[in-house]
Amino acid sequence: MASILPASNTSLRSDRNTYVGKSFVHVKNPYLDSMDEDVLYHLDLGTKTHNLPEMFGDVKFVCVGGSPNRMKAFALFMHKELRLEDGEEDIKDICAGTDRYCMYKIGPVLSISHGMGIPSISIMLHELIKLLYHARCSDVTIIRIGTSGGIGIAPGSVVITDEAVDSFFKPRFEQVILDNIVTRSTELDKELAEELFNCSKEISNFPTLIGHTMCTYDFYEGQGRLDGALCSFSREKGLDYLKRAYNAGVRNIEMESTVFAAMCRLCGLKAAVVCVTLLNRLECDQINSPHDVLVEYQKRPQLLISKFIKQRLGLCDQTS
Repeated sequence: MASILPASNTSLRSDRNTYVGKSFVHVKNPYLDSMDEDVLYHLDLGTKTHNLPEMFGDVKFVCVGGSPNRMKAFALFMHKELRLEDGEEDIKDICAGTDRYCMYKIGPVLSISHGMGIPSISIMLHELIKLLYHARCSDVTIIRIGTSGGIGIAPGSVVITDEAVDSFFKPRFEQVILDNIVTRSTELDKELAEELFNCSKEISNFPTLIGHTMCTYDFYEGQGRLDGALCSFSREKGLDYLKRAYNAGVRNIEMESTVFAAMCRLCGLKAAVVCVTLLNRLECDQINSPHDVLVEYQKRPQLLISKFIKQRLGLCDQTS
């Protein structure tokens, strides 16, 4: 596959993770380097079965999203935007040997699905981060693009997350490890968020804003919905909760941002979350917009991220 970037300088200094003037992905696991082989089982990749530096060493942008179809569509879109020489038929699912995730490489861009919810995206992130580490990738930017429920904003608005918060509106991710609760920061890269927001000012088709994103463990009761198989609270309490979230700065709700922010921060990845809202949760619980409207909404984060990537690469601003 043709690359639009020059090959990176791979001259080492004292260890495999320190290159002159480059910021490398790192892992927080002292056992990895002592392993004879690292099998990335859910990605159908491995350090012995694949030459990861050759396959992925030039990756600079990683875009992740829940739906396999949406991430394939994004890969095809980026292929057009970057005007690569190879044809669309050459864009293959690198993870075709597994049915868990899909992955496409388009020049310096990696497009990967992560499924729905914290457990699914965390499994993918563990193996993705190890992949970038083994491939010796440097100066990588990772962005989650997805859909969400808005709070107090119009459907179709694009929210760039400045802070990923939990269900108590706190910027933290709590994970049970063995029999302990470990709390990790969900701080995202503020300069990256501002850069994305500045890019959005050149796109007049839809509103874009910066705000807090609340991450929950559930789509129904956990997000104050009244339309699930279970509902243990009143309409008034559900609406009061959403209003309190709005007053705390929350502008949208999804189910992946806290673990995404926490893991990327720990491993030296500049990360952002960019999600379109499909409804205003202060008005309704169910997504009932026409299909063609929802399809157009889902393209909005892709348009913004495409513009951002092209600006970073110094390419023409014109959209295909």
